Amino acid sequence: MQSSSRPAAQRLFPLLPDQVAAAQSWVDFGARTPSKPRFASSLVLLKDGPRGLETYLGFRPGGSPLGVVAFPGGSIEPADDDGVDWVGPSPSMWAKSMGMDDVGLARRHVVAAIRETFEETGILLAGPDASSLVEGSQGPEWMSAREAIASQEKTFAELLAKTGLGLRTDLLKPLVNWISPDFAHRRFNTRYFAAAAPVNQKPSMLSSKGVWARWANAAELVAGRGERALGDEIGQPNTAGLTLPELTVPGCEIILEKIAAARGCIAYLNHARQMKAYQPRLVQAGADVSSDDAGADKLRTGPQFLLEVDVAPQSEGAPCRER
Repeated sequence: MQSSSRPAAQRLFPLLPDQVAAAQSWVDFGARTPSKPRFASSLVLLKDGPRGLETYLGFRPGGSPLGVVAFPGGSIEPADDDGVDWVGPSPSMWAKSMGMDDVGLARRHVVAAIRETFEETGILLAGPDASSLVEGSQGPEWMSAREAIASQEKTFAELLAKTGLGLRTDLLKPLVNWISPDFAHRRFNTRYFAAAAPVNQKPSMLSSKGVWARWANAAELVAGRGERALGDEIGQPNTAGLTLPELTVPGCEIILEKIAAARGCIAYLNHARQMKAYQPRLVQAGADVSSDDAGADKLRTGPQFLLEVDVAPQSEGAPCRER
């Protein structure tokens, strides 16, 4: 584990286009009590690709605290407290590994991560026992189940009970905690997890909400972060012509950097991490901010506000301790 005494490095990120008005209002009317963030979970799905580690990303409507392009995820729901068969570390062990005192909340975060991933991608980290996973989760019946859960017509716990499946929480690894900046109208307190994609399951978009999603090579995304190809590929009014930093929140971009630097799926999942919480701060930077630097802080001319983040100077591309 990295020492907590090591100094942090300040990183600057552009605001997402739909954050600019909220930032301006926050400054114009003075600092005030921020809205309470909703607890949320997000799951980083991983697989080894021919050109390096890949992760699954999808489009989210504008205004999502997870970003316009993000990993599967969403807010915790009351039904995440429902009883389910549980395989893996106990909720109290999860709370310890996540650096939390609230065992119930830690449990809800884990359930929400698996539920949201199933809703949005069809990947279901559940199985009949501790050594197996459900064989495939595609087809009309599975899609109907995803739609019913997404619309809250049925609960995730009801699906698991009906199919005789238990949550394979042993397949998840906790990553990091990101909290939305104070000025945002919609705020999340998000716990990120990671898991290897099951080889016998293929992701697909939710039929009622899917716009764009695919496996993406993390290194290629990071290397081309200043280009507009990703936003143009998605082809939505709020993505066309935008670069990766203008489509993702800082937490997502930094996670992508670490995935890009990792030496494969096993190395990334087994990396020893210090559980930390990060929250971007709003800073004013004048009318025009730009840089020709090809590094991580390359920004396009535009917003007069930036987000500043203290990021621990550690690399997950370094040799990983495998357990």
